[in-house]
Amino acid sequence: MAWFRRDKHKDKNNKERTEGARLKIPEGLWVKCNHCKEIIYKKEVEKNWNVCPKCDYHFRIRTEERLRIIYDEGKYEEFNTDLQPCDPLSFKDVVKYKDRLLEHQRRTGLNDAAINCEGHVGDHPLIISALEFDFMGGSMASVVGEKLSLAIERSVEKHCAFMSIASSGGARMQEGIISLMQMAKTSAVTVKLADEGLPFISLLTDPTMGGVSASFAMLGDVILAEPKALVGFAGPRVIEQTIGKPLPEGFQRAEFLLEHGMVDSSKTERSATVFNPSPGFFLRAAAYKN
Repeated sequence: MAWFRRDKHKDKNNKERTEGARLKIPEGLWVKCNHCKEIIYKKEVEKNWNVCPKCDYHFRIRTEERLRIIYDEGKYEEFNTDLQPCDPLSFKDVVKYKDRLLEHQRRTGLNDAAINCEGHVGDHPLIISALEFDFMGGSMASVVGEKLSLAIERSVEKHCAFMSIASSGGARMQEGIISLMQMAKTSAVTVKLADEGLPFISLLTDPTMGGVSASFAMLGDVILAEPKALVGFAGPRVIEQTIGKPLPEGFQRAEFLLEHGMVDSSKTERSATVFNPSPGFFLRAAAYKN
């Protein structure tokens, strides 16, 4: 004898109402901080200039958005947009390098990982070469090295300050030694800024690793880093496995580098997120040359 009887009609209606309610819940309302692991209301993060209100971790943002934040009134003009990457080694791993390039170009709307642009910051002319992490991890290849070199030469020609924004996992393996050559190329071209007494500001974002950190990114007259950004050559796990010892707490984070003299500042103005210079900032940066 059954002790209870399920009302199939009522159960079906409840199920439909439950499923309908689930469908009405919008996705993407919450984000998880990569540092403190807190779940935060997405609009709260956006209002806070993409900075975690709990721990001040800077969420990754697209380069276009970063440039709008930095430049006066969000206005800037791109140049060297016609440079296209090639496949000098006919490289293939899981997929062909050519196909991988096409996929990232379609997804990001960029020809390669570097963006060159010019505008004004605090009424001072400023040329920026920035890396986009969404394009193959912001990896440095032949086009990236060439664009950064051209941006520096443009700064020398116009006699204005230059800024690099690094967001990269390092050199691009698909171009082999040609990619590694960009380390020497970008390091050498920064001498032109020094010869002209022009400020070179380097901004390190999360992450700045590998060949990028071992070349131009650490050669600025003033080196800024976003709070808690990962900056280094090899990753911390690789280093631990190599030396067989645990690393200090916060190793390779911006605050650790600041404490050990590798970075000039890792504090930022909340209203501008990454860069908000005073009128005399560029003069002080130039003073490093003297």
